[in-house]
Amino acid sequence: MPPDSSLPQGFVVICAALFGAAIGSFLNVCILRWGAEPKESVVRPPSRCPGCGRALSWQENIPIVSWLLLRGHCRGCRRPISIQYPLVELATALIWAAVAWRHGPSLETLRGSVFLTVLLGIAMTDARAYIIPDEFSFGGLVLGLILALGRGLDEFGVAVLGAAVGFGLLWLVGVGGSWALKQDAMGGGDIKMMAMVGAFVGWQGVLLTVFLGALIGSLIFVPLALAGNKKLVPFGIFLALGAAVTYFVGPAIFQWYAGFLVSA
Repeated sequence: MPPDSSLPQGFVVICAALFGAAIGSFLNVCILRWGAEPKESVVRPPSRCPGCGRALSWQENIPIVSWLLLRGHCRGCRRPISIQYPLVELATALIWAAVAWRHGPSLETLRGSVFLTVLLGIAMTDARAYIIPDEFSFGGLVLGLILALGRGLDEFGVAVLGAAVGFGLLWLVGVGGSWALKQDAMGGGDIKMMAMVGAFVGWQGVLLTVFLGALIGSLIFVPLALAGNKKLVPFGIFLALGAAVTYFVGPAIFQWYAGFLVSA
C-alpha cells in the first residue's frame, strides 16, 4: 500500500473484496450469456434460475452467500445451481483483494483488477463455449487504453504500442501457422484478446504472455496427448494464465533477464 494512504490496509482490502464479489456476480452473467448461442443480452432479462427460468429476488442474488444458504439449489424448482457461480464470485473477490493489498487505494488497483477480471471471464467463456467474446476483448481494450491515459500520455503510448504488437504478433502467428499447416492455426478471438492484453502489459508483456501461454499449454496438452486424450483445450485459457502471471511477476522477470544479459 502507498505510504501516504490514510486508510487502513485491511479496510481497503475488505472493501475491494466485497466490490469484487459483486463484480463477479455480474461476470457470471457475462460468461453465460455472451458464451450462449445465440448471444444474449446481459441487461435483459434480469437474473434467473438456469433451470426453470424463475426471476431471482435480491436475497437470492447476494454473491457467494445466497448459493450457500440455498445449498446450491433453486428455491423454486430445487434443481442444482452450478458451483461455478460462487467460485467465480470468490475468485473475483480474491483478485480485487489481492491487487488492493498490493497497490492500495490507487488507479493501479482499478487497472489491475479490471484486467484480471476480464482475463477470468475470457478463460471461463473459452473453457465453456470455445469462444472469446468480443465484448471481453474490445471492451477490455477500451478500458485498458482509458486507464492508461489516466496515468499520462506516455503510458497511453505504451498501451497503444502494446495493443498493436499483441494484435500483430498473433495475426502473424495465425497466418504463418495456417500456411504451414494448411488449416486455421490461430482463432480470431485469440488475436483480438492479445490486443487487449497488450494495452495492459505493453509490448514486452505481450511477448512474455505468448511465451508463458505456449509453455503452460505444452505442459498440459503434451501429457494429455501422450495419454491418448486428443480433446482440444482452448488456447485462450493458457494465454489468460500467461497474462495474469505477466501482470504479477513480469517486471521481476524482465529485471532478472536484463541482469542476466549484462552479466553474460
